[in-house]
Amino acid sequence: MIKKEVKELIEKLRREINEHNHNYYVLSQPEISDYDFDMLLEKLVKLEAEHPEFFDPDSPTQRVGGEITKKFNNVVHKYPMLSLGNTYSEAELLDFDQRVKKQIGNDYEYVCELKYDGVAIGLTYINGRLSHAVTRGDGVKGDDVTANVKTIKSIPIKLSGNDFPDEFEIRGEILFPLEGFIKLNEEREIAGETAFANPRNSASGSLKMLDSKEVAKRPLDCYLYYLLGDNLPFNTHYKNLNKAKDWGLKVSQYIAKCRNIDEVFNFIKEWDKNRNILPYIIDGIVIKVNSFEQQKQLASTAKSPRWAIAYKFKADRIATKLLSISYQVGRTGAITPVANLEAVQLAGTTVKRATLHNADIIKNLDVRVGDVVFVEKGGEIIPKIIAVDLEKRKENSEIVKFIENCPECGTKLIRKEGEVNHYCPNEIECPPQIKGKIEHFISRKAMNIDSLGEGKIEIIYDNGLINNIADLYSLSYDDLFGLEREYINEDTGKSRIVKFKEKTVENILNAIEESKNVPFERVLYALGIRYVGETVAKTLAKHFENIEAIIKADFEALKEVEEIGEKIAESIVQYFNDERNLKIFELLKNAGLQFEIINDNSNIKTDKLINKNFVVSGIFSISRDEIKQIIIDNGGKNVSSISSKTDFVLAGENMGPSKLEKANKLGIPIISEDNLMKILVE
Repeated sequence: MIKKEVKELIEKLRREINEHNHNYYVLSQPEISDYDFDMLLEKLVKLEAEHPEFFDPDSPTQRVGGEITKKFNNVVHKYPMLSLGNTYSEAELLDFDQRVKKQIGNDYEYVCELKYDGVAIGLTYINGRLSHAVTRGDGVKGDDVTANVKTIKSIPIKLSGNDFPDEFEIRGEILFPLEGFIKLNEEREIAGETAFANPRNSASGSLKMLDSKEVAKRPLDCYLYYLLGDNLPFNTHYKNLNKAKDWGLKVSQYIAKCRNIDEVFNFIKEWDKNRNILPYIIDGIVIKVNSFEQQKQLASTAKSPRWAIAYKFKADRIATKLLSISYQVGRTGAITPVANLEAVQLAGTTVKRATLHNADIIKNLDVRVGDVVFVEKGGEIIPKIIAVDLEKRKENSEIVKFIENCPECGTKLIRKEGEVNHYCPNEIECPPQIKGKIEHFISRKAMNIDSLGEGKIEIIYDNGLINNIADLYSLSYDDLFGLEREYINEDTGKSRIVKFKEKTVENILNAIEESKNVPFERVLYALGIRYVGETVAKTLAKHFENIEAIIKADFEALKEVEEIGEKIAESIVQYFNDERNLKIFELLKNAGLQFEIINDNSNIKTDKLINKNFVVSGIFSISRDEIKQIIIDNGGKNVSSISSKTDFVLAGENMGPSKLEKANKLGIPIISEDNLMKILVE
């Protein structure tokens, strides 16, 4: 294929993929299957790799992230990013309406929009391309998070059409859809990490991550709701928002033009009733004067515009009786108290349970069995008890004493200084911890034994066939065939039977066998070491290259690894100091699992660094992973710590002082990134 044809094909693929992205993420009207979309993207990735001369930063292939941010730069907002005045009172809305009338007369319109519970963002487009994305900050200046925002597929990097202003800003809210939020929290809990309290926190935390590649893994979304600029197409807010849709920008379909305050109240009542059907959280309605000219007349205070106000919904709350408190044991041994409630309808669902989080929450609420409690479901997904109706408390009620022993295995609970949770330390023999670890081990991002699942693991465990993750590799056809269990749904009373038939057993055994090919970093993550999530596992695997090196590493050696803090280092040392864990590791190793990074020397580009050992420390112009790959590509080897066998220390900005001191003491040459590149081109 000649270059002209290649370029045309690449451009055609980019247009098609951008169109499909828009259909899926903005219009919610996909026209092709996920598989067909992936095939198009794969084809484009391949062509761009083969023809780097046609690189385009706006290509849809660039949305995967990969840019590492050392710190977020502060950017001054061209237009101050004011926050809205808000109210929970209809009377105050009437007062707002009267103030508007008094200043601009009776000839006006309002625009009503959903108030998203997310993170405010300002997107600036110059000549149809996303130039920069800035958070609210203090309203005068905010953080430049452009690299992270570019990973959000509902935000166009390049606009459609050609009738947009040369430069304009559009503001909106970045949010975390509920389905993705629930899944993220499940993954965080599996990794032993603290769950996010609500989608807003998870959206904010995601935007502040330093590695845009990690942000790209999170299903963030964005709705846009206000245009600013000198040459906007219309003089009204409503028309400009609708025009923005033509440019490929995601504007909600749930906006309404209202002629008076009564129509505003109708819109509020409609969405107060229906807000729970949305796939994301809203916490109110925003009311804006439609005309830009009238907005100028009304002006703003130092903090808020006088032409807009937010009406906030009261959080869904209801009173019910606390029947009992039970205690659940998580995979990591964390004990979570759960309030068992008299069934009640709340936010469109039947609520029978609410989280009490930990002992401190129980103490601060002074909640007691038999109390009438107020349960709320606001920004949080899981209902929580927010207060007790003390007037209805019985005289003989007793203060709740947090349990001292594990409800499952009877082991004495521990609570480390500075932590809010109690833990069962019997991680090897406590049944919920055993099952939880096995369920984590087989999960998609770990060993990906997808023919097994929570229900099947429970059946196999309860039949005494497995007692740890290594036992999976001893299972036989005769062990599994014919196992079954009936499950009954507590809410509906309906039952279902899980049965291990011939095909089921074959699929399970095949998937277990295939898992032996899973790469080292995922095996390390699958072990379920507390605080070692997916990202930490990758970091450890790349740094140490094999499991034996990690086992031998002491607390100080682990702390020297990028992104490994004291808590993670302590957890790893503790895990591998337990003889029971070492025994399981030996069984897994004998079963054939991958416990080292396989370096394929066929990819070596030159031998200029052959047999040279490098320790890489500090921050570079490219990511540290890319630096290490360059060393590998040219025959070198990355080692974790400085010793007499180290040939070079490659030092970047903010190199660790302990490594610098040790290198100087041993007389190890310290070179810069520029020095390395000179060696490679000589």
